[in-house]
Amino acid sequence: MHLPGTLVAVSALAASCVGHSMLSTPAPRGNIEWWGTCAAGAGCKGPCDAPKSNSTFTSIYVPKTYVKRGQELEVGWNRLNHPGGFVRLALVPFDQSDDWAAFNDNILKYTCYETNCGPKDTSDKQFGLLNGSGDAPCSTKVTVPKNIPDNTAVTLQWIWYGGGVYYAQPEASFGEYYGCSDMIVSGGPSLDEKPKAEFQGGDVSYPNSNVCKYWGSNKVGDCNFGDRKPNPIEGDLLSQSLEPCMRGPQLKGAPYGFDSGSTPPDSSSDSGSNSSDAASDDYQASPEVPEVPEVPEVPEVPEAPEVPEVPEVPSDNDSETTDSVGTPEEPSKCNKGF
Repeated sequence: MHLPGTLVAVSALAASCVGHSMLSTPAPRGNIEWWGTCAAGAGCKGPCDAPKSNSTFTSIYVPKTYVKRGQELEVGWNRLNHPGGFVRLALVPFDQSDDWAAFNDNILKYTCYETNCGPKDTSDKQFGLLNGSGDAPCSTKVTVPKNIPDNTAVTLQWIWYGGGVYYAQPEASFGEYYGCSDMIVSGGPSLDEKPKAEFQGGDVSYPNSNVCKYWGSNKVGDCNFGDRKPNPIEGDLLSQSLEPCMRGPQLKGAPYGFDSGSTPPDSSSDSGSNSSDAASDDYQASPEVPEVPEVPEVPEVPEAPEVPEVPEVPSDNDSETTDSVGTPEEPSKCNKGF
């Protein structure tokens, strides 16, 4: 049986609704309550998919993951039929892994969600260029900090935000998703200096530009939905989430803090050109607003000339002087009104 394209897309999205989106490598905590993931719109507010008290990391029966300082650690996740957005990676001691502020102070890297991955059918333009379905694996690499002491238990936080096309709605963006992996740092070169956060752009839509395709906001926290939680209704799948977070056009740009703003995608992207054409349009920061010129001072209004005194009219007895003085002339029209 052949299903219409839109129905197929909606079905694919519905089938993966319990799996939007999740960290896969290194192995996450895998919260059972949230089917291994943590969606802010579903009421899971992070900073991890499960609190440290529910992590199997403390169990003597679960093998530990060991990494070295300076190691290039591969971090992976699956696209799961959704395009766009950013991934933020941060690392803190395991004991601080329930603390949002700790993660916010120890950010390692930002990258594009569609890093090394993309839609299954690159010619599918139903929801926009390169916005079709596909669950290919995505990945990036992050350097383990060199300022971590030996045998320290740490937690890597993964956040996806700014993703788009919620239930076949090309203008709707997703809320945030969280995942955490626990590991032990041991060995490797030591350095006291704390690493600075970096941004590595370039996704399937803009592979040669230091930007990412995204929807809604480029700032972590804007799509956390605060303290709100959904009120699920039996038989209503959409009632299980507060999604979508925002509505608006597809954007391109860098994460908050790495640029002065974001711009709408170039016209070649909207018109359905290939990805290399879209990537050739390097991101341009928003121009500075020009200073407003000063208003010139209003010139002073010149004082009105004094009205000349009217000469006295000679009396009848002064007939001799009447011819010589004559009748005074009427003031010119340019002086009327003074």
